[in-house]
Amino acid sequence: MKRSSSHTKEKRDPANQHKRQAVETTSGWTFLSNHSHVIICLAHDPEMRVRDIAVAVGITERATIRIISELEEAGYIHKEKIGRRNRYSIVSEKNLRHPLEAHHSIRGILALAKR
Repeated sequence: MKRSSSHTKEKRDPANQHKRQAVETTSGWTFLSNHSHVIICLAHDPEMRVRDIAVAVGITERATIRIISELEEAGYIHKEKIGRRNRYSIVSEKNLRHPLEAHHSIRGILALAKR
């Protein structure tokens, strides 16, 4: 029996791989917030599409757009429009928001998440 090309494409598509991993890891709780997951995605790929970030994090595209807006408004990321795409840069020296970790910067989160 021949498998459909969509099944083959699904195996090769990294976004689908991230989706499977996100579903496996988000079935319970995690130590990092969705905001930090979005920043980690953008650190790995500054031109990552909202759709791909949403799949990797395991949230909706709408939630991803909201998080990106909040991060941009708070000064944690900058968005540059390049044609039809966006390129994001992270302000890694900016400190975390909660008083318990305010003495640490985004750089520390990114260092933890290096692949």
